[in-house]
Amino acid sequence: MRNGTNAASSGQVLLAERLYLEALVISRALLEGSHVSAEPPDDRVAAFVVTHLNLADLHAEAENPALAADYLCTAHCALMSLLRDPGADRSLQQAALRHSRETHAALLEHLGQHGNVENVLAALRAGCMSVTANPARPAPTLH
Repeated sequence: MRNGTNAASSGQVLLAERLYLEALVISRALLEGSHVSAEPPDDRVAAFVVTHLNLADLHAEAENPALAADYLCTAHCALMSLLRDPGADRSLQQAALRHSRETHAALLEHLGQHGNVENVLAALRAGCMSVTANPARPAPTLH
């Protein structure tokens, strides 16, 4: 991911995108547990979120706000799904809750810059539902 950030800073947008997409595949695998990971849950969630935020920033700077919004929504909704999953590891859920502040803030910033965008509004609503959707296993308190 660091290489992607360096490429983006030097204006190599296509290289940055390719490197970020490679990082996205790895971060998704870490988050979904498709292979055994020794990485701490917070690091796994952080990699997933940061990769999505970097891709969103890259596309926003390239004046493609729709694709930027898609990456923001995907990250936020994945975290919300993890919070609602009764079979998910509790420490992974706690990490998802902590990092959901970043995705939530990024979605709000996107709304502020681009007005009401339906998929962004839907992702924000999904976040509201996550804290009440599983009464058998309540989510940690947000306030």
